[in-house]
Amino acid sequence: MFRILPFAGGEPRSVAEVVNGIMNGKTNNTGSITLATGGATTTTITDRRIGPDSIILFMPLTAAANTDAVPYGAFQDNTDQTIASTTTAYQMTFNTTDSSNGVTVVTSGGKASRLTVANAGTYNLQWSGQFNNSDNQLNDVSVWLRKNGTDIVGSTGFISIPNSHGGVDGHIIAGWNYFVDLAANDYIEMMWSATNTAVSLQFYPAATSPTRPTTASLIATLSYVNTSSSFNVYVSSRGQGTATLTHFANSTADKTFGYVIVG
Repeated sequence: MFRILPFAGGEPRSVAEVVNGIMNGKTNNTGSITLATGGATTTTITDRRIGPDSIILFMPLTAAANTDAVPYGAFQDNTDQTIASTTTAYQMTFNTTDSSNGVTVVTSGGKASRLTVANAGTYNLQWSGQFNNSDNQLNDVSVWLRKNGTDIVGSTGFISIPNSHGGVDGHIIAGWNYFVDLAANDYIEMMWSATNTAVSLQFYPAATSPTRPTTASLIATLSYVNTSSSFNVYVSSRGQGTATLTHFANSTADKTFGYVIVG
């Protein structure tokens, strides 16, 4: 809090002190707020300087406040994934988490397949699969999405996998992306089927001549693409001396933001 002047004005020294403070960026309209915990999705600011038409701007003051700003996850698998039937749908699975913030792989029924989000929003799912075909005929693969166990209409893509040739298996890497709307704790699974059990998602070891690293059988990233405001904290209502903040469900202590009140 900085010096303010009485409504009737002030003596020259007080006026000069206030004006010089303003010129040096010392305005009397800043504060800080720590978000409520326990899974809270709203936090109340009580500040007599807030009015019904005030604009309130935020920035994180602690590492905890910055952590959940943009959820993301990057995952891969370094095993061969095979199918036992051409008439069965199979989940693509992951055994490695490369990075994660609010997006995790959840295992169900022994399958580590569920890309699960902690926070609601629109997410960009990008994936690539390294397919292998040991058959001497070209074969097709279908890939699609399931959300919370239900197939997403229109999500299927078809890929033709080259046949074995000259004693070498056919192989191709394929991938594309989807935008998906997810609520908190929703999950997405990537499903696949093939016209021949000779087709697999294949892991390749490191190679030489030239030296090159391993090839994952499957890679996927799921990243948040719609931000409700900076740092996903926004003012959902304002009144005289108070404002309500809406934010991701919060269970993290010390998630503190600085704010500036304008108007």
